[in-house]
Amino acid sequence: MGNLLAYLLGLLSLVIVIPSQIPLLGWGNWFALPVIALGIALGALSSRTGGRNFCLVVLLIAVVRLMLGGGFI
Repeated sequence: MGNLLAYLLGLLSLVIVIPSQIPLLGWGNWFALPVIALGIALGALSSRTGGRNFCLVVLLIAVVRLMLGGGFI
C-alpha cells in the first residue's frame, strides 16, 4: 500500500515539477519538495522500492532545476 501511495505522490509532484521547468516558474519546485519527501518516506516504509525510487528521480529533477536557477527563478 505504501508503494502505491509513493507512486501516486510521485506522479502528483511530477505534475508540479514539469511546468516548473519553464523559466520564471521555478518556484513551483518548492511546492513539490514536501510532497516528494512524503512520497520518499512512504516508499521507504514499504517492502518494495519502486515508488521510493520514482520519487527520488523526481526529486533529482526538481533539485537540479533549483540549482540551475539559483533557487528562485
